[in-house]
Amino acid sequence: MSSTTSRQQTAPGTALDAYLGRFTMYRLVLLVLAVLAVYSLVLDALGWLTFGIPNMLAHLALCLGLTYVSNRALAALFRVRPHSESSLITGLLLYFLFWPTQLGPAFAPMDLGGVALACVLASASKYALAWRGRHVFNPAAAGAFITGLTGLNIATWWAGTPAMLWLLVPGVLLVLYRTRKMLMAAVFVLVAIAVVAAVQVPSGVGPGSAVWQTLAQGPVLFFAGFMLTEPLTLPPRRWQQLAMAAVVAVLLATPFNLGIMANSPELALLVGNLLAFLVGQRGSVRLLFSHSRPLTPSTTEFVFRPHRPLRHEPGQYLELDLPHAKPDGRGRRRVFSLTSSPEASHVKIGVGTAHPVSAAKRRLLALEPGDELTATTVAGDFVLPKGPDPLLFIAAGIGVTPYVAHLSQGVARERDTVLLYLARNTSELAYTAELEDSGARVVARLADGSVPPDFIEDAGAVLAPGARLDGHALKRLVPDIGQRRVFISGSPASVGSLRRAARHAGARRIHVDSFAGY
Repeated sequence: MSSTTSRQQTAPGTALDAYLGRFTMYRLVLLVLAVLAVYSLVLDALGWLTFGIPNMLAHLALCLGLTYVSNRALAALFRVRPHSESSLITGLLLYFLFWPTQLGPAFAPMDLGGVALACVLASASKYALAWRGRHVFNPAAAGAFITGLTGLNIATWWAGTPAMLWLLVPGVLLVLYRTRKMLMAAVFVLVAIAVVAAVQVPSGVGPGSAVWQTLAQGPVLFFAGFMLTEPLTLPPRRWQQLAMAAVVAVLLATPFNLGIMANSPELALLVGNLLAFLVGQRGSVRLLFSHSRPLTPSTTEFVFRPHRPLRHEPGQYLELDLPHAKPDGRGRRRVFSLTSSPEASHVKIGVGTAHPVSAAKRRLLALEPGDELTATTVAGDFVLPKGPDPLLFIAAGIGVTPYVAHLSQGVARERDTVLLYLARNTSELAYTAELEDSGARVVARLADGSVPPDFIEDAGAVLAPGARLDGHALKRLVPDIGQRRVFISGSPASVGSLRRAARHAGARRIHVDSFAGY
């Protein structure tokens, strides 16, 4: 990212993006759920919840301990590396799904056994209810649903209580903002409210009461923030995710009873998971490392040979599981834009490898030919719409990677295409050979004022050194920006500032590469 862009990182959204970018989604969700668990204990101490602190602590210890231990045992049985953060998240979710078992004279062994069964089943679902290494169903929902069928215990989703809202709402919004799933959650909530209102209002319940009951006295908000948007069980495209959200909302909010099965949040989610599985990349794909090559002093390309074809579209991203001994705060699963075309026999990714290098990237850099990794997810909506519209690609640093896949498909020979490339200096321009062969008009904005290769136009000829890349500057570089579909890729902070500049320059149709880095 160029220095001209970094000076614009003062907007609240940009600052929040930069801060949240330090955490993987697993770590963020784990932290938010942990805070909510502590908050629930405080509420009980204040008398706003009535479970009893000893009962809640025992329930929390059971859910966390049993999911963690069972997950590690099953991972050893299946000879895979356990994902500890994932198991702790599942344990915390089950903590909020089931009533804490009452100890003392009111102790009910079946209730406790039901919670224990749900914990074990949730862990087991990651391995038994899986396809090619990818679990099909949300583990917590699967464990809760199967336990309900046994009659031992049923999920009550007690997190959906008014007292929890004070921290539940900010926590859910934080997670949804980080995952860029606000729209999906909004569709789910609005459809659920509409269905509840359609069912209850004719029976005399006021519209306001129907809305309040849905949001404050039910699982809808907790469900939307922590269950519906779980990444490994989502379909790959945004429109598919919105359709899934609507279907799940209808199933959750519509009363029905089919004998052994009745409407419940966990059943609704499992149906949505199944639909997502049917339309997505079905299962993980094993990748054999072939070789790597330096692209710039701070970026490296990694090339893999897939065991089976990897279904994807140009502009989508790949999630890699990078197991290593001591994962840092960035986690072991990382997402990278695919630079190879869908027809290519090899899978390629371009990765920023400037120091300091995270533990996961050190694992990448240490790969030897023949080493095997697992691609767990292929997804993303940074794909080109059909039609003849002229295009403007804006890349900040390593953000050039998704455009390489687009340009390798010959899009610049079919549509008027401009690539504006922001980099620190000439040596940081990656994929120059591919860009030269693409037929696109390439303009480089180099922070140090150096001169790009001959085939690249120098933005410094239009903008003075150190000039801010705002809307006016962008308009001067691309006068017809208002007629172009604009695509922006880079770090969350740079995407935010460049999107504002594009809007001020007159762009009307803007697409951003906003995968969350789960």
